[in-house]
Amino acid sequence: MLLKRGAEAELHVEDFTLHPLGKGKVVVKHRVPKRYRIRELDLSLREARTSLEARLLSDAKRAGVLTPPVYEVDRENMRVVMEYVEGRPLKEVLEEMGREERRRVCREIGRYVARLHRKGLVHGDLTTSNLLLTPGGDLYLVDFGLGEYTSSLEARGVDLHLLRRALQSVHFRIAEEAYREICSAYLREFGKGGREVLARAEEIARRGRYIGREERGALLRDGK
Repeated sequence: MLLKRGAEAELHVEDFTLHPLGKGKVVVKHRVPKRYRIRELDLSLREARTSLEARLLSDAKRAGVLTPPVYEVDRENMRVVMEYVEGRPLKEVLEEMGREERRRVCREIGRYVARLHRKGLVHGDLTTSNLLLTPGGDLYLVDFGLGEYTSSLEARGVDLHLLRRALQSVHFRIAEEAYREICSAYLREFGKGGREVLARAEEIARRGRYIGREERGALLRDGK
């Protein structure tokens, strides 16, 4: 069953008989071919991104961030097979929450981002669409398709800036309150150097320009 179709990949939910708990469901992320690219280049890019995303998911989990366990990486068909997480995108439920529950969730987001950054990981697409809240209250971070390994201050600042912009765009009523909770938890979790990252995020915001996907790479390269 098709779950989601994005610019680079499709997400499918499938039955998986080799599930560790018996028969269960998995999410399969398939990076689809791009006909406008030279075939050899397309294969190379899709294989590299498929492998990278699987590594990022696993390393994020080791850093203390809940991510779907990876069961299989198929480099021939450009597929990553992951556990199906039963939950709703945070985008759908964040504003429905009571204030204390929302504060708890936002603090968890801040801790997650700090743990990634401390381990040299950047998510690259921090939005409430890429956070899943389970019925039991656990928060999962998904979709590392734009992630990378870097300890760059600029990349970390961009990560937080994109999260703030996503909140302002989708959850404008509670955006600043939510971002304050995220930043407070980020500082406590990150420790020394955390304020420098937050300051860089503010500097990026003052540059007065939206950072879209197409611009992100150039921004990280030239610092503009």
